[in-house]
Amino acid sequence: MPANDKHYPEMQIEKHEVFLSLGTNLGEKEKNLTTAIELLEKTVGNIICQSSFLFTEPWGFESGNTFINAAVHIRTSLTPMQLLDATQQIERKMGRTSKSLDNRYEDRLIDIDILLYDRQHIATERLSVPHPLMLKRQFVTEPLSQILPDYAEMVNSILQQSATQ
Repeated sequence: MPANDKHYPEMQIEKHEVFLSLGTNLGEKEKNLTTAIELLEKTVGNIICQSSFLFTEPWGFESGNTFINAAVHIRTSLTPMQLLDATQQIERKMGRTSKSLDNRYEDRLIDIDILLYDRQHIATERLSVPHPLMLKRQFVTEPLSQILPDYAEMVNSILQQSATQ
């Protein structure tokens, strides 16, 4: 039988459920979020749903620029580190030149944070999931609650489970 007549079963690629937080307070803010979401869909995976846009005051620093924030639920085949690299690449592509260091926050064109990755607890030098400050930030919790109503219970369950391991 010719090779092109062979039927191969489709490879099963593991898909992961991830939740991301997005924020911007510079430039055309709504366009920044829309562009970031489009780039996430092109490079990370299928967007299952997204929250509405939330207008918020800066958190953790002084600025005259208000933020727009959103949350998205994505199904991806990327590993946690591949996802981190992909989100940082999108930030750079959109013009972000530096990440916040030592809890010194600044205005930004786009910020994409990984909030949840499946039900995993990840603690590396580069990545902490669930995001360590997510429950303290209304600009994260409010959009996330629109797409994942039981987020707080999920985060607490993940953290309790990891503490017992």
